[in-house]
Amino acid sequence: MADITQENILAALKTVKDGDIDIVSKNMVSGVQIKDGHVAFAIEVATERGPQLEPLRREAEKVVHALPGVISATVVLTAEKQAGAGNGGGGGNEGGGPQPNQAMPQAAKGGPGGPGAGAPKEDFLPNVKAIVAVASGKGGVGKSTTAVNLALAMSALGNKVGLLDADIYGPSIPRMLGISGKPTSSDGKSLDAKENFGIKAMSMGLLVEEDDPVIWRGPMAQSALIQMIRDINWGELDVLVVDMPPGTGDIHLSLAQQVPLTGAVIVTTPQDIALADARKGLNMFRKVEVPVFGIIENMSYFLCPHCGGRSNIFSADGGVEEAKRMDTDLLGQIPLDIVIRETSDSGEPIVASQPDSEHAKAYKAIAEIICAKVAYALVDDNNAAPNIVMQ
Repeated sequence: MADITQENILAALKTVKDGDIDIVSKNMVSGVQIKDGHVAFAIEVATERGPQLEPLRREAEKVVHALPGVISATVVLTAEKQAGAGNGGGGGNEGGGPQPNQAMPQAAKGGPGGPGAGAPKEDFLPNVKAIVAVASGKGGVGKSTTAVNLALAMSALGNKVGLLDADIYGPSIPRMLGISGKPTSSDGKSLDAKENFGIKAMSMGLLVEEDDPVIWRGPMAQSALIQMIRDINWGELDVLVVDMPPGTGDIHLSLAQQVPLTGAVIVTTPQDIALADARKGLNMFRKVEVPVFGIIENMSYFLCPHCGGRSNIFSADGGVEEAKRMDTDLLGQIPLDIVIRETSDSGEPIVASQPDSEHAKAYKAIAEIICAKVAYALVDDNNAAPNIVMQ
């Protein structure tokens, strides 16, 4: 494999012009990273110009990808500082601009259909029928565990399902699904999603070492995530489940604005603090006009394995009351159980490893409701979900 150097990359980028001047001479290139044939960097632009510069981003990506030895090129637009105030390349982890860690996302080049500002929603993942976000207002409520088991439950219902781990900074899906190793490319253009238990998955955790932190500023993380979604070979999917990061930050807004979400599901625990944050998450989706399918109350209660007694550790029926208050559906209640934790930690999720258990049945019942709402949303002109109440 030919050696790839920052000098070669910058020389190639001098052919990419913004107006009459190339982007290197205008100090627009920053954060150049090279690892095992994979190249990533940012192009710094003024905020107001971002939506118009997608063709420039694609051209820069194409030019670098064409260099000998380059396997993939990941280019993002960032408005961290005014264009022209860059550091002339910012090689390695030195200089200004967004600085990712050494292991960059190894997505293949986007080409003419690449993502980014200005990419139309209509042609986003044309082979994926529906995209459902699983979100929470705060961390620690079991959102990722819920997302994994819901994806498996939807697959068990006969759907072709994909699972995207959108938590850039704390990816956990690879461990829960028992998958590892860097993704490969069957066509030399896009990475193939990993597969286990009959579902396809992609995560930043597959693109970096498990113990390596992802040290990115917000705009670069947002753009890289959108590109990671779109430049993955998902194949034909009925549903792509997106395990959202906790909270209601920039990544949530980027996904809601650039990805055609069919609907969202909010995961919470019953206590007041979690419910207050879940309320914020629900309202965020409503403000960006993404249908909210309902609330899942996780860790709803604890059944003692010795005496069979029920304890409401995190309060009782908080999710039930919150669903009524927010005028949405309670999709289901999942108990707090050591088996769910053990199977998730071991990479054998309970829906896959114990499909006939009561817990797996609870996930499947919720999945049936969500699938019905998805089907309705896909045919309804107003994208409104029906009022389905779990008895």
